[in-house]
Amino acid sequence: MDWYNDEHRHSGLGLLSPSVVHHGLAEETVEKRAEVLAAAYLAHPERFVRRPPQPPSVPKEAWINKPKTPDNNTQ
Repeated sequence: MDWYNDEHRHSGLGLLSPSVVHHGLAEETVEKRAEVLAAAYLAHPERFVRRPPQPPSVPKEAWINKPKTPDNNTQ
């Protein structure tokens, strides 16, 4: 479980670990990634043929089993 929660980067979470998202570190992590990607682009723009790289955005919601709500009883 430690690997899954702390190390594994989930595509559904913008390539962040559940722990990072749960502890509110997602925005900070994405900002740091953006800085690293910008530096990589400045150093080697020829490696990025379409556009400068951007980190995946942080999802607004992520559920395994979304709870039922009064206005959405089907989920």
